[in-house]
Amino acid sequence: ILLRKKYEGLVPLMEIKKIFNLKSIPKRIEGFDISNIGGEESVGSLVVFENGRPQKNDYRKYKIKTVAGPNDVASLQEVIRRRYKRILEEKKDFPDLILVDGGKGQLNAARGALEELGVGNLPIVSLAKKEEIIFAPDRKKGISLERTSPALKLFQNIRDEAHRFAISFHRLRREKRSFESRLDNIPGLGKKRKAALLDKYKDLEEIKKAAPEDLAKIIGAKATQTLLDELNNL
Repeated sequence: ILLRKKYEGLVPLMEIKKIFNLKSIPKRIEGFDISNIGGEESVGSLVVFENGRPQKNDYRKYKIKTVAGPNDVASLQEVIRRRYKRILEEKKDFPDLILVDGGKGQLNAARGALEELGVGNLPIVSLAKKEEIIFAPDRKKGISLERTSPALKLFQNIRDEAHRFAISFHRLRREKRSFESRLDNIPGLGKKRKAALLDKYKDLEEIKKAAPEDLAKIIGAKATQTLLDELNNL
């Protein structure tokens, strides 16, 4: 059974190697996605698959720092740049293949970021939503694989997982920002006290459930009483 599972995991990887003329089987694939709503709180995600399976301990989340507004292409460039600059600095192994969510524009942007770092030879492809067309740097036209193709199914799994991870991080960022703004309206909470609460509790419901003495250890008895009074009025 184990051998069969291992073989099944290798099937899409062997197909990918053949289609894109890779030097070796792409055992480690890193997938990227960008999430934003109206350009607010743009975030990026990195997911890692080894031998066709997700390696969740290797996942990474990125807050977009250098891009203003809803610009997925520039945001993707930033994330790619940060990821592989770090790998260069830490002298770690590069993936066998990079997969980005999007079309030719996203592919070219990501490749441009790699070239800036001197690693433009890293194998990279993009997968466009809806049409499910794959773009590669050395192909003028996109590649359409059969819907039953193991390679396409693996790419879809990686793309969808990167999207799910980006969306969940984006939601957390939005919730935290909403939490922060509500704390701003409570008198007696300065920056330090607010930061201490944000470190300890994820939302107002958690604060409401907390023991008053635990809150007092963090922000003091007087501020705790004010905070609880305000929360009871919400």
